[in-house]
Order: sequence, then C-alpha cells, then structure tokens
Amino acid sequence: MVYVDSSVFLAALLAEQRRPLPEFWDQFLSSSRLSQFEVMIRPHARRAPRILLEDPEALFQRVGWLELVPGILGRALESFPVSLRTVDALHLARTEFLRGRGYAPRLATYDKRMSATAKTLGFELVTL
Repeated sequence: MVYVDSSVFLAALLAEQRRPLPEFWDQFLSSSRLSQFEVMIRPHARRAPRILLEDPEALFQRVGWLELVPGILGRALESFPVSLRTVDALHLARTEFLRGRGYAPRLATYDKRMSATAKTLGFELVTL
C-alpha cells in the first residue's frame, strides 16, 4: 500500500517538472480526504488559472480514501521528531494509523520535511 500526500496529486495534475510516472497510479493507493480538499483549493490559493492535465475526479477514483477519525486526530496532536505543518502532521498520523492496523504503508511525497520525518518514523518512501 502506498499513502499518497497532496504534493503528489498536485504534481500530476498541474504538470510540474517532477511528477509520478503514469504506472504509479496503478498501485494500491490510499490517501486522506484532506488531500482532495488541498488539491481542489490550491489553484485558488495561487490565484492561478485552473489548467489541469487531467480531471482530478478521474485521478481520485484510483485511490482508497481515509476519513479523519479520533485516533488519527489524537496522534496528530502529539509531537513528531521534526517540526511539521498541521496538514503534514495529519498525513503522517494517517500513515501511522494504517501501520497500527497491520498495513505496511509506504509514503509518496515530494515534501522534504515530511520525507525526513517519515524516515525517522521508520516508513519506506516511494521513489517518484
């Protein structure tokens, strides 16, 4: 299982120089409903025209979605080995939630701070 953070969705949808290969999306993927919100709001935050490579909904259909549950929120409130932004703490709390349920999630992200924290927590990173 690969947990996908919003930086990967945005890279794919906004045609950034670094983006996952098409076959990346054929894996067993999971993410947070929060990622959907982040992806849909980002063009507004940048005040950029909404020019996307593909329909976000088509990309979202390839992913299993995790809701915010009390256990995830509780973990996000605890400290992490590296200072994180709120959203990043929520994403990493979800990966820990999955691990606690017997999965071995790998993390797909372009965020350097999240990558460093994930390694410290013992998560394998997906090469993008």
